[in-house]
Amino acid sequence: MRRNTPPPMNGPRYNEFIQSPKVRVIDHEGENLGVMFTREAMEQAADVGLDLVEVSPNANPPVAKFLDVGKYKYEAQKKANAARKSQKTQEIKEIKMRPNIDDHDYDTKMRNVHKFIGDGDKVKVTLRFRGRELSHGELGMALLQRVAEDCAEDAKVEAYPRMEGRQMLMVLAPK
Repeated sequence: MRRNTPPPMNGPRYNEFIQSPKVRVIDHEGENLGVMFTREAMEQAADVGLDLVEVSPNANPPVAKFLDVGKYKYEAQKKANAARKSQKTQEIKEIKMRPNIDDHDYDTKMRNVHKFIGDGDKVKVTLRFRGRELSHGELGMALLQRVAEDCAEDAKVEAYPRMEGRQMLMVLAPK
């Protein structure tokens, strides 16, 4: 007693797994052979030594092509891997400052902010308050406004300055 092979769980349907009675057929050279019965198309594909692969299952009738299934799946997998490799994840970099930061230190921090934004990352600017500095929140707000103005040409403010405990936070994102 011979058991039927299970249908493919991933990838396109091919040969006997195609459920539509009629398909629009494209041969191995890209020629449109028109709409025909699936059985007949499978026989023609077998004569050429290829499989009948459903490439557009949502069309009416579905579009099937004469292809080598293994090669088709392999190339699709390679394409997906290449797309995944070229994808860049956006990180959040953090820059920490104090409200009474000196000009030279500020310039160094801003160079890093510009570098991070140029790399396509978001930047979280954290302003730490200590002791009596906490009662002068306007100094921190003025400093974060200065940061936003200095980055205005290559970044936009994603989260405006807000207090969280003893810290004031602002998030910048590349334009």
